[in-house]
Parts: sequence; C-alpha cells; structure tokens
Amino acid sequence: MLPTTTQHLESHPVAEMYAEEYKAGQLSRREFLVRSTALGVSAAAAYSMIGLSPAMAGGHMVTPPMGGSLRIQMEVRALKDPRTYDWSQMANVSRGILEYLVESRADGSFAGVLLEGWEANEDASQYTLRVRQGVTFNNGDAFTAEDVAANFRGWCDATVEGNSMAARMGALVDPETQQAREGAIEVVDDYTVVITFPASDITLIAGIADYPAAVQHRDLIGTNVLDHGVGTGAYRVTDYEVGVSARLEKNPDHTYWGEAYLDEVTFIDLGQDPAAWFAGAEAGEFDMTYETVGEFVDLFSAIGWTQSEVVTAATVVIRPNQNNAPYDNVMVRKAIQLAVDPQVCLDLGINGQGIVAEHHHVCPIHPEYAELPPLTVDKDAAAAMLAEAGHADHVFEIVSIDDDYRRNTTDAVAAQMRDAGMTVERTVIPGSTFWNDWTTYPFSSTNWNHRELGVIVLNLAYRSGVAWNEFGYANPEFDALLDQANGIADADARREVMAQIQQILQDDAVTLQPYWRSLFRHYRDGVLNAEMHPKFEINIHNLGVEA
Repeated sequence: MLPTTTQHLESHPVAEMYAEEYKAGQLSRREFLVRSTALGVSAAAAYSMIGLSPAMAGGHMVTPPMGGSLRIQMEVRALKDPRTYDWSQMANVSRGILEYLVESRADGSFAGVLLEGWEANEDASQYTLRVRQGVTFNNGDAFTAEDVAANFRGWCDATVEGNSMAARMGALVDPETQQAREGAIEVVDDYTVVITFPASDITLIAGIADYPAAVQHRDLIGTNVLDHGVGTGAYRVTDYEVGVSARLEKNPDHTYWGEAYLDEVTFIDLGQDPAAWFAGAEAGEFDMTYETVGEFVDLFSAIGWTQSEVVTAATVVIRPNQNNAPYDNVMVRKAIQLAVDPQVCLDLGINGQGIVAEHHHVCPIHPEYAELPPLTVDKDAAAAMLAEAGHADHVFEIVSIDDDYRRNTTDAVAAQMRDAGMTVERTVIPGSTFWNDWTTYPFSSTNWNHRELGVIVLNLAYRSGVAWNEFGYANPEFDALLDQANGIADADARREVMAQIQQILQDDAVTLQPYWRSLFRHYRDGVLNAEMHPKFEINIHNLGVEA
C-alpha cells in the first residue's frame, strides 16, 4: 500500500470555521484543504468535515504491483546541499533517498511522511510535531526527534549562502544571530518536537513540504547526498551524470519503513527542446515526461499517451533587477509594464494554456488573493514615460533560457516593447549556463513553481535580502506588511493586508508576471500514479507499472 499518515487532529476550532465557510460557498475545496490540513487536521478528517468521503484523501493513487523499471524524461542537474536546491528536478532525484517531514498533495492537502502528524495551537504560533516511529536511515541509525530538530536548525541558518529555507522559517530565525531563536525548537522526547514562533505563522507546514526541505541525518546537515548516500528512502543512486542521466535502484541493504514498488528508475536528460522530448517519446526512449508544454501537449496526446493536467499558481516572471541601472528607476520599470499586454504573453508564450496574471505574483487560487483594478496597457504612454525618465535611447537586453515557453514568453515581451518604440536585444542562453547566474542577470525571465499560499512565494522572492530575491527588491514597508500577513491565520483578514501588498508590487513595478500556468504531463499506458503535481514533484516511491 502507499505510505499513509495517522495525523493526530480530527478537528481544530479554526478548521471548523473554514468548514462552515466552505459550506457557505466562500471557500473552494482546495482552499479549505490547504488551510485545515496545515493546522494538523488529517486529510481524511478534513474531507469528512465538509461532508465528503474520507476515502478521497488518498487522491487518485492506486497500489501498483511490485517490480519493474521506469524511465522519466527530466533535466539531470548537479546536486548539492538540499537547503540550496533551487529547482524541483534536483529534489525529484534525491527524493528516492532523502524524504520529507510533510508532503503537499495534488488536491491541496498536506500529509505526513516522516511525521505521523502535527498539531497547531489556535493562533498557529506553536506546532507540536509527531515523529514517525520505526523509521531508520540506510546506515542503520534510528530516525528520531533529534534529527528533526537538527534539520530545523540547519534550515534556520541564514548564514548559508543560497539557503532559501531560512526565508521559509520566517520568525524562527533570530535576525541578530541569523540562527534559530533560542528556545524555538524543543525536543520533548524521542518522537516529539515543539516549534514555537514569537507570533502567529501560518506558513510552517507548507514551508517544510517544499522541495528544499529534504531531511538529512543529524550529522550530515549541509552535505550533498551523492557524497554519502545516507537517507531514509528506499532507493540508492547507482549512476549520476549531469546533463545525461541518473539511475536509482531499490536499496537491498535497507529495510524501508513504507512501500516502494519499482525496482529501478532512470531520469533521462534530453535537454530543453520539447521537440527532442517528443522525438524521444516516439522512439520509445522513455515512459513519462517531467512536463509537457505548448503545442506538444496536443502532440503527445495524439500519439496515445495519457495526459494529466492541473491548474496551478506556477508562472513566469520577466523581471528587471533593481541593482542594475536603469532598472533602479521606477519610471523605467513602469514603462516596461505599460508596454506589455499579459494576454499576448499568455497566447504566444504557453499557447493560451492558463489565465492572465497581474504583475504581483498572488494567484486567484491563493486563499488570500485580493482583486485589484484591471491593468492598463498603453504603448504610447510607455514611450512617453521612458523618455521622461531620460532613457528613451537605452538598449534593453533581455536574457532567457533556450527552451520553449520561457523563450517564447520572453520573445513576446521583447516584441511588445519594440512596438512601443523601445530598442531591445534578445539573448538566449543554454540551460547549462543560464542556471549558474539566474538571480543576477539585469533583465531576464525565470519560471516560478506553484506555492499553496500567496505569502509563501512573496517571502521567498520579494522580501529584502532573501536568497531567491532575483529582483533586487528591498522595500521596508512591503516587508513589514508581509510580516503582518504571515501572522494572520484567517485568510479573509489576511486578504485586507494582501491587497496593500499586491498594490505595492504593482506600484513599484517590480516585475512583469503575465500569466498563471496550467501544467501538463504525459505518460504511456501502464504507468501508475504519474499524474502531474502542481509543484512538479515526482516521488518515485509511489510510481509503478502494470505487470
């Protein structure tokens, strides 16, 4: 059977309030599941609270037969300290060895993996984490609360370059020491850890479910799993060549606590060009895509592969970095925004497979999304504003990776800026080069994954000084409002603050963020549990093939 959780809470006062809001039509099912399970209510109990069958908590997964092998098309990138993972592909390989305390499921719910469950107090300022018993690392050591605490301390270490987990830990990090606050992480016994914030924080569970939160042995925090191979997962890496392939096999020397079905999994890197992916599928070189994009969605379906689609808050930003002139001038940034119609980016960038966004990186499917007045597109006004800023003759170089949707979206931006009379040069860089400096280009495009709450992505991307702030954005008023929003458990109340935050991001013209993506994956007949995940997650423990 698939790994399950036995979370301890069957109800919570705030979750009961959310259930009433759902029944009154004020919340979607996804919003309700995100909110209630983050507080510690089990997914099965959450479904019951809104009058649905608890069996739905298992999603669409089936129990596969044991054995078999699977080949997955996906970029194979260099691994490193998991806290500094900056792309989902890294975690999809290491997830066979390094597991997570919590997982985010496709329906929006959170479920325990290395945690059996958790309990949040009523104002979400304290979380009691229940560690799963009977789990061992593949070196024979027991997995205990001490490992959980060690990982939390490592996640809070803001002195580690590129450690985006420090942003996810929020107020657990002492701003003076850049380490975990004294007394914030308490080991109660071998299987209980209490996490205490100085004020409410509703983002903790979502943060530790994200892909840089892979759990390491307490003595190996900060290391690369390829250097030692120690983890709680069922698999081990036998071959790893960046840009080529990665092969994992079930570890015969480890008694895994759960179930894993496949004997081996190989990730095959066919580069950035989806035409190469399609050719590989037709040639029988792999069984499942990491994702399918643009016109190739229909092409994969046409050859008989199963299509899986999910609506998400995944997106692309085409952003100026404010540490570089002339992008430190807000009038220049606003001129760029005025010149670009998000609908054109949606149509030309991803073949219309999504919805228009509003340049503030908070999605309508986020519980706290606030509706703002419609955007204005005015190419004449854009040209006039650029001239008033004194940069009418500036040559804008926009950098993108050499792929499909990111390149096409960036091309659409460049074309519209030219239509407004701006001089634009396009630079297209191979992925092997682009990702080395993705946060530092003066003007470039980047994809961002789905996050369950709007405040989470804002903490990761726009807060002053955080590892993934590729915008060079620093606004104390924005940071203070984000602190306030992080502490408001009720999404309706949080929405009032979010309206101010979204407006600030628009007024400061921090980025072009033109659309929200529907994500697609294809797989051949006989592949089980391969549905697209909103955050691109692939857990090879759950995959299988028909006998």
